[in-house]
Amino acid sequence: MNLLKRPSAWIPMAMSLTALGVLLTFLALFGVVHEEDEGVAAHLFQILMGGQVPIIAFFALTWLPRAPKQALQVLGLQLLTGLAALLPVYLLEM
Repeated sequence: MNLLKRPSAWIPMAMSLTALGVLLTFLALFGVVHEEDEGVAAHLFQILMGGQVPIIAFFALTWLPRAPKQALQVLGLQLLTGLAALLPVYLLEM
């Protein structure tokens, strides 16, 4: 059984990569901008990153009891893609 085919497995990774794309696009167009009010890009980033939490929780609750080894591998991939999206924010102190 390939758990990566399950929507609850790949949707959080797609959301992280989309958030990273939003961030990189904003940086390419405007550079590092410190504004008083967060812009649309920041709000999209926050929605995409925060929206993953219930999906990941659903995946973990559903698949960890059934296929623990595969589920942990998928959770690790989800964590890595989430960290990849967060790394530029941390490095640029945005």
